[in-house]
Amino acid sequence: MSAGHHASPVPDPPEPVSAPAESAPALRRRTFIAATGVAAGGVVAGPSLLDAEQAAAAAVDSMQPAGGGTSSRVSLTVNGRRVTVTVDNRTSLLDLVREHLALPGTKKGCDAGACGACTVLVDGRRVNGCLTLAVRLDGAEVTTIEGLADGDDLHSLQEAFIEQDAFQCGFCTPGQIMSGVGCIREGHTGSPGEIREWMSGNICRCGCYVKIVRAVQQAAKVR
Repeated sequence: MSAGHHASPVPDPPEPVSAPAESAPALRRRTFIAATGVAAGGVVAGPSLLDAEQAAAAAVDSMQPAGGGTSSRVSLTVNGRRVTVTVDNRTSLLDLVREHLALPGTKKGCDAGACGACTVLVDGRRVNGCLTLAVRLDGAEVTTIEGLADGDDLHSLQEAFIEQDAFQCGFCTPGQIMSGVGCIREGHTGSPGEIREWMSGNICRCGCYVKIVRAVQQAAKVR
């Protein structure tokens, strides 16, 4: 190298780039929500998402039915026929009759107990099928709209609904009739006002209430 010229400095070797840390396992949506709730409550003691997921899984496991099973065997009488089925413990009476027993006459309206479209009789009493767990009915007697008539002979309230033209779209009619039968059996038919009060849980979106009350009054007299 000639005099008067300075050597160019040799650059330091670049520092090694470390590989990105392995990301924590991706959380499923449901587990993430549960994990977030657990963490917010102070149950998870560290920042690890894996720990949060494990804690959430344990919380979900703790909500399983006693014994660890998720299904149960239930025997009951439906429309005079004895049936035994194995159902998920969360199955409602509404889904039991519609999906398992092929009795679609009972309608699913709000599925929250607010409209009465799913009304059936359990041991003679009116219940909302969507709010009643099937596994709690072992040994019970259930009557749906399909079991109300005697062969080709309609129940007196079914005949009254036809004669009074107490329906329009017909969607709420099975629940209205079953509720009306219960109302008559309970003796709550002393006046139109009493009938309206004791059937107030059954909604008719077509507004046929006046004719429904008349039909219940007519059937109550036949009884």
